[in-house]
Amino acid sequence: MRLVVFSHKPCWRSSSSESGFATSGGFPLQMRTVSELFDATTIAVPVSEHGQPEGEMPLNGPNISVVPLTVPAGRPGWRRKALFPFWIVKNAPAMIRACRQADAVHAPVPGDIGTIGILLALCLSRPLFVRYCGNWRVPSNGVQKLFQRLLEGLAGGNRLVLATGGGADIPSERNPRIKWIFASSLTDAEIAAIGRPRTVPCGEGEFRLIIVGRQEKRKGTDRLIQALRLLSGTGRTVSLDVVGAGSELASLEELSRRLGIDDRVRFHGNLSHERVVGLLQEAHLFCFPTESEGFPKAVLEAMATGLPIVTTGVSVLPFLVKDCGLVLDEVTPETLRDAVLKMMGEEAVYESMSRAALRAARDYSLEKWQQLIRDEVEESWGAKTRTAD
Repeated sequence: MRLVVFSHKPCWRSSSSESGFATSGGFPLQMRTVSELFDATTIAVPVSEHGQPEGEMPLNGPNISVVPLTVPAGRPGWRRKALFPFWIVKNAPAMIRACRQADAVHAPVPGDIGTIGILLALCLSRPLFVRYCGNWRVPSNGVQKLFQRLLEGLAGGNRLVLATGGGADIPSERNPRIKWIFASSLTDAEIAAIGRPRTVPCGEGEFRLIIVGRQEKRKGTDRLIQALRLLSGTGRTVSLDVVGAGSELASLEELSRRLGIDDRVRFHGNLSHERVVGLLQEAHLFCFPTESEGFPKAVLEAMATGLPIVTTGVSVLPFLVKDCGLVLDEVTPETLRDAVLKMMGEEAVYESMSRAALRAARDYSLEKWQQLIRDEVEESWGAKTRTAD
């Protein structure tokens, strides 16, 4: 069976990649995992000539090929939406051709290119697998809420819809055929290799906090930096590693300078997967005071290294970290400070949460993610994914 994936994930040409293309984040790991289920996988994505060396990951996998689309003009917002019809006219022939040559379509959404992939699958009568990667429980705006209602009407038959998240309840009361799927970027072997039970550092040694993700307003990194300032009088050095780029990065750097703690905040920008894991292994507490989330892979990676978590009651996070972290009802610099002090001061609680994090992470490997997709796709489509099976 041949699969085509339509995604808005920015990619670029790379001479170090077998496919000739690369990107960043967990997308290439997940595409490799998906490609192992199919005889051939075509990925249609916007491609630029040059990318970012830091954090680059090759877009490779068994029988993966890439259909390069042009990069949509304009920053996300009204200007991009206004210009998008022109983008469609330019790229439609390549997308239609890729869909005609495939037996099935996978569309990660929200995203304009994934939405076009859904429309092409419907028009060309292809089995469809939609993976909703945003926060299903709390749509970011009215457009996303409407889009979810359309997916609820769409799911069924050979149209599979999985929503990123989790919990005891189902994603949709309107359509119980929509099911949860988690997100992951670690294999079973990696989880076994990188994890170790943690203890609170002895004496007056440095206590290292870390946050990983895109640095945007709703991620709460500003409040974490403010909490670090409040921790200055605790009698020991508390530092923070900020991993990831984003529109707020410059203002966060300025905030740390203004508070006089820039010597204790290290900004790393985008890093390779291996370097991110290395920093997680060096840290003592993962802080994630986000206001909106789907299923954050960074939290899973932190748990896999044995890190206890401090986070918020958003989306799947209370379900995910119920035994291995603190879930804050309200996120302020003061509540974050108090949470860090609790984790520094209660060794038995810290060590118990570290062991629970290691146990929980084993349930969310790429192999288990792949098996979940295989089972759902084969049940929905009524066909084996790989002909060799």
